[in-house]
Amino acid sequence: MIILQPRKHVSLRLTIAVPVLSVLVTLALGGVIFALLGYNPVQALYEFFIAPLARPDQIGNLFVKACPLIIIGTGLIFCYRANVWNIGAEGQLILGAMGAGWVALSFPEAESRFLILAMAVMAMVGGALWGLIPAILKIRFKTNEILVSLMLTYIAALLVDWVVRGPWRDPMAFGFPLTRTYPDAGLISRMPLPGIGYLGQLHWGVLVAFVVALAGWFYLSRMLGGFQIKLMGDAPRAGKFAGFHQGWVTIMVMMISGALAGLAGMIEVSANIGMLQPHISFGYGFTAIIVAFLARLNPMAAIAAGLVVALAELGGDAAQISMNIPKVVTGIFKGILLFMLLAGETLTRYQIIWIGRSQASTTTAKTKG
Repeated sequence: MIILQPRKHVSLRLTIAVPVLSVLVTLALGGVIFALLGYNPVQALYEFFIAPLARPDQIGNLFVKACPLIIIGTGLIFCYRANVWNIGAEGQLILGAMGAGWVALSFPEAESRFLILAMAVMAMVGGALWGLIPAILKIRFKTNEILVSLMLTYIAALLVDWVVRGPWRDPMAFGFPLTRTYPDAGLISRMPLPGIGYLGQLHWGVLVAFVVALAGWFYLSRMLGGFQIKLMGDAPRAGKFAGFHQGWVTIMVMMISGALAGLAGMIEVSANIGMLQPHISFGYGFTAIIVAFLARLNPMAAIAAGLVVALAELGGDAAQISMNIPKVVTGIFKGILLFMLLAGETLTRYQIIWIGRSQASTTTAKTKG
């Protein structure tokens, strides 16, 4: 019989080694998969993880790809630390993008740079309100926030599809489901680097992602609210004795997570698309779940985790072009990585204990008694 016994102490060495080992095991399994599919595993891994960094401009594109993952991942860390399982960040991203789009399309002649700030605020409000729905249903009706937040994602996708094909469609788009282009004041410009100039598509939203991760780390590790979130996630009964309320914590973390996902949606559209269309995300809300766990629920580590996952995404595109490897293989990589991270997290917090049949019978009898 196998049981999992909580560890009394988790060493720093184990905390660091587990994510690294998870990535290495993912690489090894990825090489086996490539070999089984008939591809050179060494060349395939090179295309996935080395080729995207071969040119300086591609490094800028790597940060652009990681930008929404870092922001959304930071928001999800708030939820997961509180033991609230938000799986609907994709829908919250869409609602945030729609809120920002409504502001931009309402002022087509605007020239003030305050427009971009108003778009950011409305995006965060839209994402927060969409995240509030599963929180309230969980508190009031004891519903499962995993299912509710996930189902709301599909509602959000249908909602944005309806508005770009109906009331917000550009009459000059020749029938294509597109809105009017945002005014220049509503677009996020590229960010020049001192002594280098422009580096690929690097834009100012990347700097916002770093600030969000730093602010998230400071709040969770240095503020009373962060202690409250962690305590209610790890020991809710102790939190209640301390005077904290589980319901308010659930609402707070879901709204923070939704607001950051909405902000990521606004940045993604304003920096890279410039208008609303049926598909404004490439699954960032779901991919950011991997980022949160790869970062071990640490917002500062979400920067490195976002870059690693973004590298795999860009590497999948490079491998698809150079070696004709199906894009679905990238999804397999992410799935294996998430599984390894979850398994590693379990082994970090718990140790495996093997007990014999006689001891197992005694343990079962004591449990029933």
